[in-house]
Amino acid sequence: MINEERLSAFIDSFNTGNTPFLNELEEYAKKTNVPIIRPGMQSFIKVLLALKKPARILEVGTAIGFSALLMAEYDPVPCTITTIENYEKRIPIAKENFKKAGMEDRITLIEGDAADVLKELDEKFDLIFMDAAKGQYIHFLPDVKRLLADDGVLLSDNVLQDGNVLESRFAVVRRDRTIHSRMRDYLYALTHDDELITDIIPVGDGITLSVKKPV
Repeated sequence: MINEERLSAFIDSFNTGNTPFLNELEEYAKKTNVPIIRPGMQSFIKVLLALKKPARILEVGTAIGFSALLMAEYDPVPCTITTIENYEKRIPIAKENFKKAGMEDRITLIEGDAADVLKELDEKFDLIFMDAAKGQYIHFLPDVKRLLADDGVLLSDNVLQDGNVLESRFAVVRRDRTIHSRMRDYLYALTHDDELITDIIPVGDGITLSVKKPV
């Protein structure tokens, strides 16, 4: 049996890193305990961008802007990114990072609750990256599907919740049971949706990759 931590460390040892600014931002996130996408997810996104070449990207959950900047930097085609954030303390930091990276013209940050913001959007997106409050994924899904272009890709992060989602509802602490149930509902909804083709992939803390079937 392969030890998962050893396997992750081995795979991450081949990671070639990012641009100097992104590397600096990643170090800042580690020092300030801001959650950003893990190295394995970073590499996966780079490959996905190379394959899909999305011109229009929607991100649900900005934090300090790391993943939006990574996508803007490594998308092989000029792209526009719309990103949504509700945590007031991180919004100015993200905006400043977009400015420092010279990406203000390509990344638009919308402030507010994603549940409300998504309902107001009507543009179709080639790639949607879900990385917000995990218990809300299932509630965001109807609008996310509406906004996803035909053949568009929905990428969702942290779906395995450090293994908690594998456990029985009664094996997790009471405060985590709601998010546990909602994430299981989300995984079921994605994998049983006739409009989507979905796989659950054990990268980082678990991801789902869904492709919207053309009508």
